[in-house]
This record gives sequence, structure tokens and C-alpha cells, in this order.
Amino acid sequence: MIKKNVLAIILFSLIIVGCTNNNKFKIEKGKVGQITTKTTVLDLENIFKNDSIIKNLSEGALGDNYFQDDDEYLIFEKGGKHLLTIVPKEQLDSTSTIKSLEIHDSRFKTDSGITLNSNFSEINANNNINRIESTFSSATLFLDDLNTTIAIDKEELGLKEFSTQKVSLEQIPDLAKMKTFIVWFN
Repeated sequence: MIKKNVLAIILFSLIIVGCTNNNKFKIEKGKVGQITTKTTVLDLENIFKNDSIIKNLSEGALGDNYFQDDDEYLIFEKGGKHLLTIVPKEQLDSTSTIKSLEIHDSRFKTDSGITLNSNFSEINANNNINRIESTFSSATLFLDDLNTTIAIDKEELGLKEFSTQKVSLEQIPDLAKMKTFIVWFN
């Protein structure tokens, strides 16, 4: 009888830990892990208390660093793995909410299975790509249902870098890998 109760408690604990761990890396519209549209910069210390946060702060209008427009909070897991780069809406303001999150770890995953390691065919098969914009070095896919942007390097597309040639869905090879994966909170 006691063995059954202990076994039930252990099983229940494993289920809770498994669900919690899955949510830590879940990407949804307006939510990445424990970060939501209501999360402030001040909350990051508590959310990532077991991880390292490197603050790369802009100097605002008063500073000399004209090349850095936004504050960045780089989140590193114990052991040094880069998880996220977080940019707040307001600079030098600990009460600011989050503007965007760049995903750097392939454990972060959407319900449709998109991770940092996904190729174009996986992205296209399970998501609605609303539009594509070309820059000099990449094509950016906009997924409005998740409020995310995914950049694919033009080299992956077989196009010359530093060209402004428009890109269509048909031009993107199925095996093209993403360069960046950004979730927007606006």
C-alpha cells in the first residue's frame, strides 16, 4: 500500500516537472516560456534567477554610443548556452515591457513544431506566411499568427548578397535554414 502511494507521488511529480519544463520553452503569440506581453524588465531577474543575464544597455539620448539604439538583455543558461536576447520597449527603464525576443536555443518550440533548427518546408507547411520582405542580405518571413519574423540568409536562397531582389515563396528552397527567429510583443 505504501509502495503504491510513493509510486503515485513520484509519477505525479515527474508529470508536473515534465509539463513545467515544456512550458519553459514554449512559443505562443504574446508568450515565450514565462515571458508575456505584461512582463517587465524588472521581472527578468526573477524569471531567470537560475541563469545569467548580461545587460547591454544603450546610453539613451545622453550617451555617446550612437550605434546602439536599444537596450539588450542576453540570457545565458548555466553552462554558457545563449537562450534569448530580449529588447524592452523603453530604454533605461526597469518598468518597461518587452518589445521583442530573439530565440537562440533550439529547445524553444511553437505548437506547430517550429524551432531555430527548422527549415523552410517545416515553417511553410504548418504556418501562414503573411508576407516576405527582402533586405540586402536576407529575406524576412512574417508569421502574423505568432507575431514572429524569421530571416533566411540570401545565400541559402542562392541569391547574391547585397541585392534588393524581391523574393517569393516559390524561390525559397525547402531546406533553407533560418538565420534569426524573433518574437514580437507589440
